[in-house]
Amino acid sequence: MWKDPIIEEVRRVRDEHARRFNYDLDAICADIQRHQVELKKQGWKFAKPPRQKRPAVKLAA
Repeated sequence: MWKDPIIEEVRRVRDEHARRFNYDLDAICADIQRHQVELKKQGWKFAKPPRQKRPAVKLAA
C-alpha cells in the first residue's frame, strides 16, 4: 500500500498531541480552544462552521 508522507506526518503530530494529554478528549479540546484564543489575540481569523440545514417540519392541518 502506498503511503502519503503528508498523511503520515499529520497522524504523527496528532498522536503526539493526544499523548501529551493522555488521550483525554476534553483536555485536547481545551488545549485547542486555548490555542485559538491566543491566535485570535495575534489577529488570526477563524471561519465559522457552516450552519446545518434542518429538515422541514410539516404541520398537521
